[in-house]
Amino acid sequence: MRLTNSRRCSTVDGDGKELAPPFRNPFVHDLRFTPLQKAKIAVMSVTLFPIRLFFAAFLMLLAWPFAFVATVGRSEQVVEPLCWWRRLVDLALKAIMRAMWFAGGFHWITVKGRQAPPSEASILTLAPHSSYFDAIPVTMTMASIVMKAESKDIPVWGTLIKFIRPVFVSRSDQDSRRKTVEEIKRRAHSGGEWPQIMIFPEGTCTNRSCLITFKPGAFIPAVPVQPVVLRYPNEMDTITWTWQGPGAFKILWLTLCQLHNVVEIEFLPIYTPSEEEKQNPALFANNVRRLMAKALEVPVTDYSFEDCQLAMAEGQLRLPVDTCLLEFARLVRRLGLKPRKSEEVLWEYGSRATKVRGERLTLEDFAQFLNLAVSDMLRDMFSLFDEHEDGTMDIREYVIALSVVCRPSKTLETIKLAFTMFEAEEDGAIVEDELACILKTALGVPDLNVTDLFSAIDIQDKGKITFEEFRSFAEERPDFAEHFLYPHQSGFQNGGDSPSPTAICNGFCTDFTPEGHMGAGDESRKKVD
Repeated sequence: MRLTNSRRCSTVDGDGKELAPPFRNPFVHDLRFTPLQKAKIAVMSVTLFPIRLFFAAFLMLLAWPFAFVATVGRSEQVVEPLCWWRRLVDLALKAIMRAMWFAGGFHWITVKGRQAPPSEASILTLAPHSSYFDAIPVTMTMASIVMKAESKDIPVWGTLIKFIRPVFVSRSDQDSRRKTVEEIKRRAHSGGEWPQIMIFPEGTCTNRSCLITFKPGAFIPAVPVQPVVLRYPNEMDTITWTWQGPGAFKILWLTLCQLHNVVEIEFLPIYTPSEEEKQNPALFANNVRRLMAKALEVPVTDYSFEDCQLAMAEGQLRLPVDTCLLEFARLVRRLGLKPRKSEEVLWEYGSRATKVRGERLTLEDFAQFLNLAVSDMLRDMFSLFDEHEDGTMDIREYVIALSVVCRPSKTLETIKLAFTMFEAEEDGAIVEDELACILKTALGVPDLNVTDLFSAIDIQDKGKITFEEFRSFAEERPDFAEHFLYPHQSGFQNGGDSPSPTAICNGFCTDFTPEGHMGAGDESRKKVD
């Protein structure tokens, strides 16, 4: 598989200037230091870091009694009048939180534009979402946020969270997402009675190289929103916390070791939805995203939280930084090609591909195979597999890539399907070149050296291997990719201390979009492209 220059995920700003699509994986943050920078961090680690950490923790503890007093006996359904003592508590907490960020090295917080009152814009949409330090505008405004219900039970932190009257999403309640949207609607239509709700519509953290798909949940209430953009113009980016890269504690440590940390918060003009946008939250979300991308001077892309989960799936084949499969997954989503009953459809595709026996298909043949009309998006997908640039592709590679997207953690199931399409009829075996084709497609890379891996499996030196031999080897050596593939390839610099997507949601604001609502990068995109 290969990326080409024909990708159509770029955006055009208001002046007609095209912004290039992001070729960086937005879910990866590769942080490297020079010897001098390493020496500075070493010195700061034993001098500045412990002092800052102590004061930051002390100030958070100091804020707890204020938040506790303000939340005792408070109703979850109505807003109490902002009497004099509640005003004092609010001011005290804002001051303490600002002092905490100051202790962490955020000496300057630049604010541009004007924050609209709740009566004019009940929802604030923030992007890009790239770090837990994005909590800075939350503590400055004391706006409500959408949080997991489990957060309120965390000592100290839970009390501080409850003070800003968040909207909680419960994992145990299957109907929680619908209830969350209904609660946001209720608050949004209160005429400014409730505090503003601050939402990160991306739903997960990125490296700020682009704006990924906005979840439409924040736009379902169909009320005016105020976009807010965040920038961290620091020489060394220790702020970014993505799925692949430094872990949460390492980010905290490195950031507190910097002398100064700068953040810019810009409040853009209020965006009032049109009647069409009110009826189509995905279109509303996409248009707000394009406006924010223009202000940030970054491209937009239809990568989404689901692509992030694909990139970090826990399988024996870890996807590289520059995998083409994220682009492939985006096109699968846009074309509606992801099957609901994936197991049955994949094996049916595999059976059809086996009958072709490696015959290369043209674009028209590919369209007929998928029962689709030829379109620009289909051409983009076809170009991913047209490695020889001769206008042909091997349909077996498409089936392998689709299998990875549909079931990213089931490595052996994908390999088994691939073997059935490539194996010889007489002995059910494949040769080294065929193994290379299978694995490079499953990883989404243009080239892959599998000689050492093939030799390790082919212990009898037959020049071919079967799936049973591959499976036995994989079961004996579950880390085979680490030893036989990644050390010899470029582009596999995945961070080892990043959180797993099955463990926590890497982001400050959880996604609450109900099932059945289309993402901003899907069919609604046709109306604005």
